[in-house]
Order: sequence, then structure tokens, then C-alpha cells
Amino acid sequence: MCNLYSVTSTADEMARLFEVAPERFSLGNVEPLAAVFPKHSAPVVWQERPSQRRIDRMEWGFATPKLSKKTGKPISPYSWNNARDNKVATTRLWAESFRNRRCLVPASSFQESKGKAPATNTWFALKGDRASDRPLFAFAGFWRFEQPEMQDPNLDRYTFTIITTDANTVVRPIHPTRMPVILEPQSYDLWLNGDTEQALALLKTFAAEKMTIARQGVGLWSDPH
Repeated sequence: MCNLYSVTSTADEMARLFEVAPERFSLGNVEPLAAVFPKHSAPVVWQERPSQRRIDRMEWGFATPKLSKKTGKPISPYSWNNARDNKVATTRLWAESFRNRRCLVPASSFQESKGKAPATNTWFALKGDRASDRPLFAFAGFWRFEQPEMQDPNLDRYTFTIITTDANTVVRPIHPTRMPVILEPQSYDLWLNGDTEQALALLKTFAAEKMTIARQGVGLWSDPH
């Protein structure tokens, strides 16, 4: 499960890692996002056509209709911000987007919580040269264009979700079952352009030895590094 992450890298860092030409980077001098929550917008790397990557903002979470129990009228839709690796190719909500609209979701760290009143919040990142480093990486995701009746008119019409898989030994003590799928840079092109079987093969647990606990404590709802 992943309900909160950060992306604090610069526009130049994103363009360089994801090999996006300047004219296909719509964000300009993107502001660091120390906390990205579901139903909020964040940078996404996607393709208009093969070999033409773009970076644009999309809203986090696929929407499905929700009706008021009192009135029966439509209200703010459900937001599905995670997709399980073992269901992306078969579940109706995910399958068509997984086959045809895979994307990379830039991130600097992600958070999981444990306990209640108060919960301990833990931010995970990739290892860098220093403890304060937050190397840029990418979650495996996919996107779609929402139907107007399911979409909050104040938010973006393009939405994305993040795929989760089994937790590794770094994440497991905090969240015992799930973590986001993190892709290696050499797999980016295959994730975006490979066939379904090739994409499924990339949905695996990221190496624990390449990760670290970046911050941990009560009330840490952002990671500004």
C-alpha cells in the first residue's frame, strides 16, 4: 500500500533520468513536492507515441462512481491509488490501461505508517552517497483519461495509479505485506514499450540492499529533502 510519497528532484534531474526532451516537459521549473497525497497532482512520465516521452501532471488515483447513501446522487468518486501486481492484467479497472498506457511515476521517497494514536511514520528512499540524499527513482504505474462524470472538475482529467508488490525486508517491519514496484533505470523503456508479458516480469520486489529508512517519527507527513 502506498498513500503518500514525495518528489523533490529538479526538472533537469527528471528530464535527464527519464530522457525527456525539453519541448516535451510541460512542468517548467517544477516545485518540489514534499508530500503527494491521493487525488493530488504530480509529475508522470508517459508516451504520446513510441519513443516520444513526456512529463506532465496527472491526478493520483483512478476514479470510480460513488453515490450518496442518503440521496442516491453522485458524490466525490472513489480514488484507487494502488493496483496489485497480481491483478493488473485481469481486473477490469486496471487491465486495459496496463496493456496500453503504462507510465513512470517519479519519486524521491515514499511513506508507510505503523500503529495508531499516534502512528509512527516512516519514509523510505534509495541509498545515496549521504544520509540526506534522496536519489530520484520511478514507480511502475499506468494512466487513463477519466470520464467527465467521475471527475472532480477542480482537478486534472488525466489520472494515474501506482502498482504494488510484496514488501522487502526494509519495508516489511513497517508494512508487512506491500510496497510500490520500483523500476531500475535500465527497465524504463521495456516498461513503457514492452508487451504484457515483458511488463509483468518487471513487477517484482526491489532489492532491499539498495534502500534505506530516510526519516522516521510521529507526525512526519512530508519529506522535504
